[in-house]
Amino acid sequence: MYNRAEVVDRNFLKFVAEGHLPEARTHTSLHDSGLKPAEFMDLFETQMMSRQMDLRARILKNQNECYYTIGSAGHEGNAVTGKVFRLTDMAFVHYRSCALMIQRQKQIPGSTPLYDTMLSFVASSDDPIAGGRHKVFGSYPLMVPPQTSTIASHLPKAVGAALSIGRARDMKLKTAVMPADAIVVCTFGDASINHSTAVGAVNSALWVAHQNLPVPLVFICEDNGIGISVPTPQQWLETQFGHRPGLHYIRCDGLNICDTYRQMREAERYARTHRKPVFLHMKTVRLLGHAGSDMEFSYHTLNRIEQMEFNDPLLHSARIALSEGLVTADEILKMYKTLEEQVAAIGEYAKTRPKYLTRDEVRESLLACAHPKALPAVPSPAEVHESYGVSEYAKLQQPMHLAKLINMGLHETLLRFPGAVIFGEDVAQKGGVYNVTEGLHKKFGPRRIFNSLLDEQTILGTGIGFAHNGFLPIPEIQFLAYVHNAEDQIRGEAATLAFFSQGQFTNGMVIRVAGLPYQKGFGGHFHNDNSLAVFRDIPGVIIAVPSNGLDAVKMLRTCTELAWEKGRVVVFVEPIALYMTRDLHQENDKEWTFTYPPLGEKIALGEFGVWRSDGEKALGNVRSEELTIVTYGNGTFYSRQAAKILLEKHKLKGIKIIDMRWIAPIDESALLTEIAGAERVLIVDECRKTGSWSEWMCGLLLEKAEKVPRVKVVTADDCFIPLGKAAAAGLPSRDEIVISALRLLNKI
Repeated sequence: MYNRAEVVDRNFLKFVAEGHLPEARTHTSLHDSGLKPAEFMDLFETQMMSRQMDLRARILKNQNECYYTIGSAGHEGNAVTGKVFRLTDMAFVHYRSCALMIQRQKQIPGSTPLYDTMLSFVASSDDPIAGGRHKVFGSYPLMVPPQTSTIASHLPKAVGAALSIGRARDMKLKTAVMPADAIVVCTFGDASINHSTAVGAVNSALWVAHQNLPVPLVFICEDNGIGISVPTPQQWLETQFGHRPGLHYIRCDGLNICDTYRQMREAERYARTHRKPVFLHMKTVRLLGHAGSDMEFSYHTLNRIEQMEFNDPLLHSARIALSEGLVTADEILKMYKTLEEQVAAIGEYAKTRPKYLTRDEVRESLLACAHPKALPAVPSPAEVHESYGVSEYAKLQQPMHLAKLINMGLHETLLRFPGAVIFGEDVAQKGGVYNVTEGLHKKFGPRRIFNSLLDEQTILGTGIGFAHNGFLPIPEIQFLAYVHNAEDQIRGEAATLAFFSQGQFTNGMVIRVAGLPYQKGFGGHFHNDNSLAVFRDIPGVIIAVPSNGLDAVKMLRTCTELAWEKGRVVVFVEPIALYMTRDLHQENDKEWTFTYPPLGEKIALGEFGVWRSDGEKALGNVRSEELTIVTYGNGTFYSRQAAKILLEKHKLKGIKIIDMRWIAPIDESALLTEIAGAERVLIVDECRKTGSWSEWMCGLLLEKAEKVPRVKVVTADDCFIPLGKAAAAGLPSRDEIVISALRLLNKI
């Protein structure tokens, strides 16, 4: 009674033998569908293969040899998706896509879809996509980026990938992955459509299509009527998507291969011809519960479970095959049993294959890049001169503040990388809230500098999708706290891609984020936020925080190269309070302005800056300064101000300020070498203390320093930032740094 896998398996054999088969819900015949008999039987075979994979996985799981928990039983009609769409049509698929993947892989002669998938089920390091790190459906040859246990978080990047196709064609982008006539397909469940990422993705696709821009995308909703244990309301999807302006809605019977093929071919034709989004509503059924641990009896009656099991898509396919005279019942049963034996043998062999056991093996793919791109040449001075014009080029020789230098760095990036695109809220004609992208839209045009709709999930998803198609995306998040609306697009999608594909897929990008505190005109937790914890928690993500314009340009060069060549995901945090800052100590001293650095000069990843009171800047030169300050961003600016007071008023013998620049990764060895010999270390961190970089810094010194120095920490309060005169009340200040230093030195 409780082992429904055995029941479903036994029922198929019994009902086919007896001719006791479900009635047709739709009456699309083989002739109506356009399928040839051999093509139908090929799809039917794929359905059986997928079913046998599900059944075998449960047997292996009982043997503790398999970690596969979510099956595809009932969704085997998605095999048609694997047949209709081309291998050059990028596919983002959800976790019930076994039949889809098998059929898609059949397009490659000599491939081994059952074995490849089984290796993933048993978490073998031989698994060709994830190397056993997760049970995922994905394949580089099939152009299916791997997905983990997705709800709908893959939909925003599907929209971005679809949008990128026309953009690559218009820009004649040589690095584009998909051909100009490609379309994108993404699959998901009926419960997933209620997730904010799905709602936003459909909305963004229609928002773009409404402006007559091409979005060749097929949304395939595999509607089994339930999300884990929560039923989908009757007619919910038809009501929500059946009459959406700009969205071509098609419904098909996912239990009938003929009807599914006919309607899916129409969806494919429409998207490819009209370059518009399609919503294919595929009615299906879920068998064997949501996952291995799901007990349907807690929310379904036995009668209801048996009704769903009798609606088995394999039984429907058997009915069609028999009614069309394609095979006999005995031939179907023989085919089913032969595949059972084949899958059993594959499973027995797959479970003997090696597994990853060590932490180094597991981590190996975190930063992997199997297909690095060649870096384009650095622009020559003549090219830069020509791009700017005489008057603008002259400004390169003048000292400028952070915002203008970043603007020029982005200009250089667009010159160097033909596939670089900048997008986000207000970044085009307006030039962004702080004018950092001012003039770029006019110079490089709307194909490369464009506004997004006001949705951070869409912005980041668009970046991921563009990266999949050979672009160098540079999305902007308008304020640091806005990231929290969409942080899973970085954590669950962008940062995990290399890890779960062994570097076969990467989505390198530079995410520009305006943020950090000290803004006098803003308060609250949205526009004046001071926490980087959300980024520091994500493995493999690079976090760059320049404190001045000179460093910003040099670091931006490194970031764009790493994103392009190695597929790295970079978060480039720009301190808003320093955007227009020119003076350091007194009005008009202009000590926080810098000239544009020579072309080609960079700051290496992990390399921190060192300022010494005597002007000596040699990295690794162990000295015995009276005080060492370790900080970054705005903290560097205020520490420099404090140093002047400490040296001149309090007569300190020497001060060293270490500007981290990179919050991740950090070169621990080099940092410990630079701090070695210091007896007193002051850590200045503008972020909230709990979960901050300063906590890590204290742990590093305590755990790994040869001689643990005396340490004091200056951080922001664990509080949100208010509006008005008290905006900086809970933040590190010049005076607080001075007082903390004196206390650390026992001078007060």
